[in-house]
Amino acid sequence: MMEIVDQQIFELKKLWKNKRLLLHQGLNLAMIVFSALMIWKGLMFVTKSESPVVVVLSGSMEPAFQRGDILFLNNQDNPIRVGEVVVFKIKDRDIPIVHRVMKVHEKADGAVELLTKGDNNRVDDRGLYAPGQLWLAREDVLGRAIRGGNKMIQGRFNVSAIGTLRYVGMVTIILNDYPALKYVLVSIMGLFVLTNKEEA
Repeated sequence: MMEIVDQQIFELKKLWKNKRLLLHQGLNLAMIVFSALMIWKGLMFVTKSESPVVVVLSGSMEPAFQRGDILFLNNQDNPIRVGEVVVFKIKDRDIPIVHRVMKVHEKADGAVELLTKGDNNRVDDRGLYAPGQLWLAREDVLGRAIRGGNKMIQGRFNVSAIGTLRYVGMVTIILNDYPALKYVLVSIMGLFVLTNKEEA
């Protein structure tokens, strides 16, 4: 382990002396960051969702989705139906919520209102909505889980989700629980990108 640290320190000192190589490696790092941002923006455009990928943060949707599952979202304009899993954001709250649509209320003017509930919760989400809010508006929905289909099994919905990665999001949960770890890991990755030697 100490050999790796010593090697990285040596490479950093060498890099600092060669300004041209430092600039080249800095541009490589910037290219990696901007490529990731372009991919994210492209996903936002294709899915019509400001958050095309979300992590399930609680057990409220068990057994359909476990804490730490990653969901891929789509927010196309076709109507939302009862049984679909949606991700919505409440006014003045930062964290989006992943729950199932239990009721759809279509008004005469074409506006749609939704009532949601976590599969593992006893009551609907009206207690989570903003004070005085009884229904979600379509604008509150960030996206819908990409899925294969809904089936009722023993009185509960069973989602066969195509756009799900089981437990991969636990990394995100751990990094949010320990923010210092996030900065350490990003720094280490940046250091390795900067000190990486390209073979000729």
